[in-house]
Amino acid sequence: TATVTSATSATATVTASGTTSAVTPTSTVGPSDNPYTSDYTVWLSPFYAAEVAAAVKNISDSSVAAKAAKVANIPTFTWFDVRAKVPTLGTYLADAQAKYTSTGKKQLVQIVVYDLPDRDCHAKASNGELSSANGGEALYKQYIDDIAAWITKYPQIRVVAVVEPDSLANLVTNLSDPRCSAAQDVYKRSTIYAIQKLSQPNIYLYLDAGHAGWLGWPANISPAAQLFGNLLKSAGGSYRVRGLATNVANYNAITAASPDPITSANPNYDEQHYISALIPLLQQNNFPAHFIVDQGRSGVQNIRDEWGNWCNIEGAGFGLRPGTSSVAGIDQVVWVKPGGESDGTSDTSAVRYDSTCGLNDAKKPAPEAGTWFQAYFVDLVSPPHLR
Repeated sequence: TATVTSATSATATVTASGTTSAVTPTSTVGPSDNPYTSDYTVWLSPFYAAEVAAAVKNISDSSVAAKAAKVANIPTFTWFDVRAKVPTLGTYLADAQAKYTSTGKKQLVQIVVYDLPDRDCHAKASNGELSSANGGEALYKQYIDDIAAWITKYPQIRVVAVVEPDSLANLVTNLSDPRCSAAQDVYKRSTIYAIQKLSQPNIYLYLDAGHAGWLGWPANISPAAQLFGNLLKSAGGSYRVRGLATNVANYNAITAASPDPITSANPNYDEQHYISALIPLLQQNNFPAHFIVDQGRSGVQNIRDEWGNWCNIEGAGFGLRPGTSSVAGIDQVVWVKPGGESDGTSDTSAVRYDSTCGLNDAKKPAPEAGTWFQAYFVDLVSPPHLR
């Protein structure tokens, strides 16, 4: 067994089977306040701004280039998908601190924690660097420790973190895949460790909850709420878990004008319906029912051949700008996925090729996941809805 201790002094003993012994939580409800308050400025990622600026130089249509240039001023999340990137978190937090010191404007930095051992167990495009067979769990703990240390160093900077996109959703729907079945215990232990270690008072955690077309189906939504509640209980309380992130790197609207034909018989055909159905189930499982919703690429609907298709979907466009929402339960509309970065390669000979990236509704040719995809960025900015 291994004992992990949170900054709030609650402890949990995690066994090799992934179960957790009884703990004494110091908090059971998580942060009561929405982190996106008017007195905080959401920090702009210089890395994404630089990607956009470079892309604009290669757009020949002046009207499209003018619209594209505006994207550099829209806050997106920074993904820490490998351990080597973690030191840049310190650089970014230092920059946010400098802005706060010079302007007096409080800063909020948005990050994605994304380096689980055996990551992306039901796909190939975003397979991670860590393997549980090669000490990946210990390395993941060090990765979390390093992130926590940087956040602790800058207590005046507010941090919003999305925790491990796709991971828990795979444990609800894809345990028939031997890779996911084998990874489920390390996913749970690692998520519990992240919840406990990332418990500083200046951080707000949102666990990933897939999207309406994944966990929103009636057969999946209750097991999902139970999984979230059980993990939080195993972690010893909410600590700094504010709620859930939905639609990360996906294409669903918050409120669709009408159901897309691909949503079939699912009554939760958009993120609003999914969230509304999930709230009472979360409350029953003692999990905080607050949400952030990714709308970065949700500007055009009815463009997928199947709801489960996710890779560089043709015809997508930038969606609602980050900001408040009138939908009950939503803390903030956000852009988690930096628009223009690829979802996965269409090269069938590549090690990380996923067949989803070769489907008819996926734009091709596409580079590796996370790599800049210029043609796709131009498509995202081209629809007339973006002003």
